[in-house]
Amino acid sequence: MKSAEPARLILANYRRLFGRDLVHGQDVVQSLFEAPCAVLSALGPPGSDHLFNYANRTALALFEYEWTELIGQPSSTSAEPVHRDERRRLLDEVNRFGFIENYSGIRISKNGRRFRINHATVFNLLDPDGHYVGQAATFEDWAPV
Repeated sequence: MKSAEPARLILANYRRLFGRDLVHGQDVVQSLFEAPCAVLSALGPPGSDHLFNYANRTALALFEYEWTELIGQPSSTSAEPVHRDERRRLLDEVNRFGFIENYSGIRISKNGRRFRINHATVFNLLDPDGHYVGQAATFEDWAPV
């Protein structure tokens, strides 16, 4: 488990938007890091290329990064340049509606391995005062391309 604060932000916003918990357990921060679904978040103002600030173990393995390599990277690096316009439209839609469900798209790992994510939930992250700070995504369905 890395930083607890980003995990708590993800968990609080997921509960706020969907009325249920993303993970369960005695230590939900540890449960999120060890969850079998991929969970990532990135912070930045709307319309900017957000910087990754959280990835759980599943996401780190899928994107083939170590924590110290991924955190601070622009989130656009998770998509090939040819797919970045599609990704930008997705993030704009999330900004407008607060979340989207059932998103599918092509992503790329650090080592160039391409994969399709399916049925992803992408949602806005708000700080305790209700100000936008970034976005998070979770998905448990992916396949090599």
